Amino acid sequence: MTSYDLIDEAVIDAPPDAVWDALLAEFRGGAQWWVPANTFAAASGSPDEVGGEVKVTVHTKGVDKGGPKLRFTSRTTAVETGRRLSVEYVEGVFRGPSDFLLEPLDGGRRTRLGMHFRGRPHGWLKVLAKVADIGAEHSKATSAAFTALNDVLAKQKATEGAR
Repeated sequence: MTSYDLIDEAVIDAPPDAVWDALLAEFRGGAQWWVPANTFAAASGSPDEVGGEVKVTVHTKGVDKGGPKLRFTSRTTAVETGRRLSVEYVEGVFRGPSDFLLEPLDGGRRTRLGMHFRGRPHGWLKVLAKVADIGAEHSKATSAAFTALNDVLAKQKATEGAR
């Protein structure tokens, strides 16, 4: 059976609390930095509370560009505010755990953000995974999202500094 054990990381030029807030805002449907690849919508509870569920849609060609949509649901399994958010994919095209890890750097001025994805394809995605490199696409999209997050937080910081 195909499964993935991927770690994607980036250094974000913002403190952990800003990165944490942006991560949660995205999972609540903010659509600020993970688009065009992924969109999120809180389904029940809050993503930063154990048991909270988020509906995830991976737009394989980008939002509103057609192409297959990969849909799945994550359920929060553990939270260390500002440090770690752990989820389990419980429904849809992926099953398995993922962790989002935040590590303060440079005295808290910057943050290492990591995603450890250990999902398994489920349903029709199991067939596609035999001919497509889902893992490489996941890492490519996550890397692009982390770069976009860094840009969004830099713009916010510049705007706040100009006030």
